[in-house]
Amino acid sequence: MASETATSPTSAAAPAAPSRRRWLTLTTVALAQLMVVLDATVVNIALPSAQADLGFSDGDRQWVVTAYSLAFGSLLLLGGRLSDLIGRKRAFIIGLVGFAAASALGGAADSFGTLVAARALQGVFGALLAPTALAVLTTTFTIPKERARAFGVFGAIAGAGGAIGLLLGGVLTESFDWRWNLYINVVIAAIAIAGAVVFVRHVPRTGPRPKLDVPGTVLVSGALFALVFGFSHAETDGWDAPLTWGMLAASVVLLVAFVLWQRRAEHPLLPLSIVLDRNRGAAYSSVLIAGIGMFAIFLFVTYYLQATLHYTPIQTGLSFLPMIGMLVVAAQLGTNIFVPRFGPKVMVPIGMSLAVVGMVYLTHLGPDSQYAADLLAPLMILGTAMGTIMPASIQTATLGVDREFAGVASAMVNTSQQVGGSIGTALLNTLAATAAADYVAANLPSTPEVMAEAAVHSYATAYWWAAGFFAVGAVLSALLFRRSGHGRSGQQPHDAGDGAAEAVPTSAH
Repeated sequence: MASETATSPTSAAAPAAPSRRRWLTLTTVALAQLMVVLDATVVNIALPSAQADLGFSDGDRQWVVTAYSLAFGSLLLLGGRLSDLIGRKRAFIIGLVGFAAASALGGAADSFGTLVAARALQGVFGALLAPTALAVLTTTFTIPKERARAFGVFGAIAGAGGAIGLLLGGVLTESFDWRWNLYINVVIAAIAIAGAVVFVRHVPRTGPRPKLDVPGTVLVSGALFALVFGFSHAETDGWDAPLTWGMLAASVVLLVAFVLWQRRAEHPLLPLSIVLDRNRGAAYSSVLIAGIGMFAIFLFVTYYLQATLHYTPIQTGLSFLPMIGMLVVAAQLGTNIFVPRFGPKVMVPIGMSLAVVGMVYLTHLGPDSQYAADLLAPLMILGTAMGTIMPASIQTATLGVDREFAGVASAMVNTSQQVGGSIGTALLNTLAATAAADYVAANLPSTPEVMAEAAVHSYATAYWWAAGFFAVGAVLSALLFRRSGHGRSGQQPHDAGDGAAEAVPTSAH
């Protein structure tokens, strides 16, 4: 957006001295982000125990997961905008308190309805908390080198949270009770609230109070709800179900209406200049594709470890630790050394290509494969890939956005990841189930050995498709990200202070 003016959503604010407490702010934000991200998977491990305790059916079980994702996914942009309107610190604390209260309600649930309601409430407050946490980071760390380090930590948590959730869920379920998968959030939130009160700065508003774009909020929330619901319904009832394609079609219509409205709204919820910037558009698409791939890793590798290799929940969680380790190392090396030198145009395609290699490697797993010999290497490759993709993409997605719109720009990151996860859930699960059914039909009679082979074959199908998504991501990111040192992407950001963002979305610092 070469013609952006000082009043546009991607303009700079005046420089100011960065807060000395910013690293403690990072710790607080990281705790909040970890809580939101791991909650997408930590409850999955507890579901069988919760089902036995509360007595709900297999058909109802999906709603414990879907209630969270529907509320979270559909309200993210509203949550991001609210953090812009009411102030980042206030929104952050409200999100933490609400998330903790919803978690306590879910932990104490004595019926299926109460548990689902609590999960939906978690999604509501998570939709406020997640973009606000990222916006706090965006407006706190403005010196390029420090920003890279902070986003390396944040990106590592965003990528590793699912695996940490599997490990934590296994430990809590086996050692204590399924309810502690929800109660643990109260403990984490209490620490984060104390940190937020002390360390997160309140930035006074300057200028007139902006207004909430109510029509835009209704349109995009409806579109995202229909999209997530459509994919969730496809997973359980198939792509040919009228409700599936009806909701997906409604989502497309509402999204088109939202874009048309944003072009003429006086106070747009999401200024189109934020997403139409080439670097940010590339970053959002990269996060979406990484979300699809992360689902394939966590879900199908978990199925494989527990159903095929007969691992316990704790053993399953521990199996992901090498992947988390490589993700953290790659995130720190990337954001501190490689991204500043080469930019996301080089690093994100490399990460996507590594993910293709890791996914193809996983397709060779069989019923008798060994963890150390056959699974450890692809998991480490995939950890390196995610650590290369996520921090660089998240940092670029929020770079150059004015403080007034930092929340909604951050919400787009979470929305991309959530939509990617929803697409991955529905599409890859459907493809895997079809592959398993075809394999059994072609290898009758369906003995236990045939069923085991069919399961492994279905996982391999999902890995192949995920590899294809990552291959598309490699091409897209290589084409869309601007080259470091050319045009606007080669300019250096201004050293903005707390509450401001860099002047331009650079691909190198």
